Amino acid sequence: METIIIIIFITGYLAITLEHNLKIDKLIPALAMMAILWAIIALAHMPVFEVNTTLKELEPSHLDEMLLHHLGKTAEILVFLLGAMTIVEIIDYFDGFATIKGYIRTRKKSKLLWLFSILAFILSAIIDNLTATIVLVTILQKVIKDRELRLWFAGMIIIAANAGGAWSPIGDVTTTMLWIANKVTALQLIEHVFIPSVVCMVVPVLFALRYKVFKGEIEGELEEREIPKSPYGATMLYLGLGSIVFVPFFKTITHLPPYVGMMLSLAIVATFAEIYSNAKFSISSVDATESDEASFHSPVHASLSKIELPSILFFLGILLAVAALESLGMLFEFAGVLDETMPLLGSEIMGQTVSDLVIIILGVGSAVIDNVPLVAASMGMFSIPIDDPVWHFIAFSAGTGGSMLIIGSAAGVVAMGMEKIDFFWYFRKIAWLALVGFLAGSITFVLIRNIVLNA
Repeated sequence: METIIIIIFITGYLAITLEHNLKIDKLIPALAMMAILWAIIALAHMPVFEVNTTLKELEPSHLDEMLLHHLGKTAEILVFLLGAMTIVEIIDYFDGFATIKGYIRTRKKSKLLWLFSILAFILSAIIDNLTATIVLVTILQKVIKDRELRLWFAGMIIIAANAGGAWSPIGDVTTTMLWIANKVTALQLIEHVFIPSVVCMVVPVLFALRYKVFKGEIEGELEEREIPKSPYGATMLYLGLGSIVFVPFFKTITHLPPYVGMMLSLAIVATFAEIYSNAKFSISSVDATESDEASFHSPVHASLSKIELPSILFFLGILLAVAALESLGMLFEFAGVLDETMPLLGSEIMGQTVSDLVIIILGVGSAVIDNVPLVAASMGMFSIPIDDPVWHFIAFSAGTGGSMLIIGSAAGVVAMGMEKIDFFWYFRKIAWLALVGFLAGSITFVLIRNIVLNA
């Protein structure tokens, strides 16, 4: 029966990975796989287990308890993401992101490359790498008219956005998962992963600046400074970003789950949105494509209607599917096999508990396979204390490794859609830059960690 479970999981995984070829949204196989796996466990009366992190062994449990436990953990992540997505949509409702374009006042390509890379790195750490990519590619389309040049910039934005999301607990879904699951704390994650992430962003930019395409100035004149369509755009941008950054501080102070702080932040942002909206400001003045009826909606209702629910359902399906394997003890046993297969790279070196090679392979794998299930699987495999360097390395590796292929990260996929970037063009031109950045960042992480361990 375990063989059938594995076959179903692999089949579902392949369907998710090949969604562009199959023309089927990845949420469909994710939800189907999740439901079928738990149904088989229930119908076959398969024993389920809970990992005792203290004794590092499996303990028998009940199916209902395990399903409810994993649903609760998954719901924490989904509610957190819903809050963050809503705040971002409220900012967009007031056209707040147009404020960012005001910072771009140079025509020199090298300066533009640094500016877009730094903006992507910083923004992705706050509003996540997917949203940061959407915002910056939209601005890019207004600043650079040459499509070939724009593709190069978009590729570098992907690398910088993924690097920026890796060091922040709110910058990437995988780091958020590790943070909410109490595998890492916000301060320790930033302290250990920030410098490797900077290296991962800076090294590819330095190599790219040697290319002829980034020399000289862009053609044509820069557009006049764009004024947000709402007079409250800048205010809502800074309020929204500040409210998201506030969440880790709220968790540190109260020790409550992050989604509680995110809901408080959403309430604050929504309050100001309603106040500003009632101040003779209508949605029809922001988005002319909306119907007249939309002008009667509140900003919160309008923003909630734009949330990407398919992504939420995908996370629900894939996380509970991985939880099924975890409940059967498969991931725990697989971790033991890895430890036996690579003993020389495991706990005997530098006091490590998991091989660096395993984590680097995980990072490379995230370029081909979605990093969400990979990190979810690692959380079920390794019984390691909170803030162990392994979790920090996993956060970095899974977050930045996806840049090596354009389909390897949410940022890459959305840029691919917005600019119609060819898979093989990205593979030939950008992939090696992402690989160099990933390896440089990984080496930096290992060196810093070893210095700390030896101190």
